[in-house]
Amino acid sequence: MKLSRQADALAAAGDAAGAEPLYAQALAADPTLAGTHNNHGNALRALGRLDEAAAAYRAAVFHGLHEGMTHYNLGSVLRQAERQDEAEAAFRQALALRPDHAEAWNNCGNLLRDLGRFGGAAVDYRRALALRPDWADAHDNLGAVLYLLHEQGGEEDAAALARLWRRDHPDNPLARHIGAAIAGEEADPRAPDDYVRQTFDLFADEFDRKLAELDYRAPALLAGLLSDDVVPAGDLDVLDAGCGTGLCAEALRPYARRLVGVDLSDGMLNRARARGLYDGLHAAELVGFLAAHRLAFDLIMAADVFCYFGILDDALAAARAALRPGGRLAFTVEVLDPADGRPHRVATHGRYAHAEAYVRTTVANAGLVLRRCDHDRLRFESGEPVMGLVVLAERPAV
Repeated sequence: MKLSRQADALAAAGDAAGAEPLYAQALAADPTLAGTHNNHGNALRALGRLDEAAAAYRAAVFHGLHEGMTHYNLGSVLRQAERQDEAEAAFRQALALRPDHAEAWNNCGNLLRDLGRFGGAAVDYRRALALRPDWADAHDNLGAVLYLLHEQGGEEDAAALARLWRRDHPDNPLARHIGAAIAGEEADPRAPDDYVRQTFDLFADEFDRKLAELDYRAPALLAGLLSDDVVPAGDLDVLDAGCGTGLCAEALRPYARRLVGVDLSDGMLNRARARGLYDGLHAAELVGFLAAHRLAFDLIMAADVFCYFGILDDALAAARAALRPGGRLAFTVEVLDPADGRPHRVATHGRYAHAEAYVRTTVANAGLVLRRCDHDRLRFESGEPVMGLVVLAERPAV
């Protein structure tokens, strides 16, 4: 037992490499120590020795530690080792023993998602959320798997599950927004602030890598638009609206006497701050921020920001108010097929697309002069191009 206690202390301090041989020695002396087998499995898993870890968890069960957490540990390491059938059996055993374990329901859902069993994954995520209604990760997982189910031919099942999600969690921003899109129900006129904040806080660490994989072009397209129209003299007050991780900062810096970024997500702003290119960064809702900064900017860029607004009137009016006379607004939106017939539509991924005629009309109604409205590819999704409008508008000088 002394060796086990020493090993436990090392493991608690994060020293799996030091703990593992002590666990092995303790078990060589007494192989019936079920708890030590489980802890040995934890150390082996931390060291990446997955098959050995699975064997250790099985030994823990064999020697009497037949409880939910041990089977959960076994399922987790088997999933990591890509032994999916065994992993599912272990998770189901864990849940039979401990049906109140939200993490086990969620991870079983993750396993089914990996296997392409999206409907089953959604059911498991719903069970996790029944136990932990405010768990952001599980809501994000449920929204993602309902999107996959919908896109791969299960529209009716996805819609039914989305309606249940909205019924059970009416105050959750993902359920309200993504759930409405997938269920085919009327969405809010813009994505809820809490939805945007939660989505991008969860996404911040992998945002740049994911967009690179999608060949994301909005910042480059807007930079090209500006280079045709504005001389980068370095004497402008510039706002990067919805700045995210700061992907537009390098293109905007040559224009700026002062470069300011605003975003709802603290996680994204932390990434933007690390670039060291901004003079100021603000966590704020965009329309309110613009309204509070009348006549403050010579140039505003909004790359893939207005795709979280259905109705654009307030955003464009606030942008005009924040611009000085002669100032420019450059932005992108996803373009809606004219055959749809609507001015804007929220898609199952949660972003709005806009009809070109609606964009042109709304720009004019905001008191802005449209200088450019180009069609171009913004990125790829699922191997298909996502087309958008790349827009440059100006507040009249008089």
